[in-house]
Amino acid sequence: MTHMEPHAKDTLLAQIGGETVLRGLVDRFYDLIETDPRGMPLLRLHFRGHGVEHAREEQFNFLCGFLGGRRHYLEKHGHMDVRLMHAHVPISATDAEDWLALMDRAITETRLSGPPVDKMRLAFRRVALTLVNDLGEWGWQSARRH
Repeated sequence: MTHMEPHAKDTLLAQIGGETVLRGLVDRFYDLIETDPRGMPLLRLHFRGHGVEHAREEQFNFLCGFLGGRRHYLEKHGHMDVRLMHAHVPISATDAEDWLALMDRAITETRLSGPPVDKMRLAFRRVALTLVNDLGEWGWQSARRH
């Protein structure tokens, strides 16, 4: 470790409880995607890719590195470009807000709280909103899809 790298205990991942806690959060989030009515449009979007089980694993892999831990996603795919990961998916502002609402619920239900979690929520919001793309390019209208 060089003097420029953060100490493992200083990462957001460590501050929320490490990979085990993150795995629980991701699993709860995807359980909500599959069962909460607000998750239905998100579930359909996942079927444009490799499905929910694949998304569970890759979300965990990405978030480990995103939160300062081991960069599993980078090791596996050679990048951490979240826009590239989602380039095949039309994402509306409503989709982003639904994702954030379900992640917030998963955070609450896994009893995560405190300043590190607040930072994590802000980071999730920033990234989710950057993924909103031009639905017109997909031949979709801006209104909620059904």
